Amino acid sequence: MTPGTTPPAPELPGPLAALAPFLQHYGYLAVGLLVLLDNAAIPVPGQTVLILAAVYAGAGKLSLAGVVAIALFAAVLGDCLGYLLGRSGGRALVHRFGRYVGLTGARLHKSEEFFTRNGGKVVLGARFIDVLRQTNGVIAGTTEMPFRRFLLWNILGAVAWVGVWSAVGYLAGSNIDQVYRQALRFQLYLLLAVVALVLALLVRWVLRKRRGSE
Repeated sequence: MTPGTTPPAPELPGPLAALAPFLQHYGYLAVGLLVLLDNAAIPVPGQTVLILAAVYAGAGKLSLAGVVAIALFAAVLGDCLGYLLGRSGGRALVHRFGRYVGLTGARLHKSEEFFTRNGGKVVLGARFIDVLRQTNGVIAGTTEMPFRRFLLWNILGAVAWVGVWSAVGYLAGSNIDQVYRQALRFQLYLLLAVVALVLALLVRWVLRKRRGSE
């Protein structure tokens, strides 16, 4: 490689390779758009494009500072849009359709109490779990979590999420294939742990209800 030339990007695993042409064509706009939508209740590969953009930054094709700044702004804004969506229409949808999925007014009230106690932790940690990343803002808005408190945890969650995945992509370099697969495995284990916790809480609630009826 001659002096002054940009090193080639490392070989990419399947999901990253599929997004590469989109990122190459639109650059920072692709990062901002997909991260924004991914945090605003729309399931697009925002996290994947963030990692890919950081890989490109490590190869000198993008600025890491630019990627981080745009992703941070888009992640915070996306979650705020989800919050506004939940705050403006989420409660009406619950009252109209909630009974079809077992979400009654009483259960919504319990959800609001849960978010009052633990909403900050949920907003912070949800960024690292698919589905929760897309919906935590909507849930926070629907349960009427105070906006200032939501915004604080939203910003902290965005800083942690963008910081972790941009560092992973930037530092992985030619090892991105192996690192990416390990990251996906970690996310799967985390999701399974959350599902197991929800099931345990559901079983506990059913048992307590049964004991109360007896």
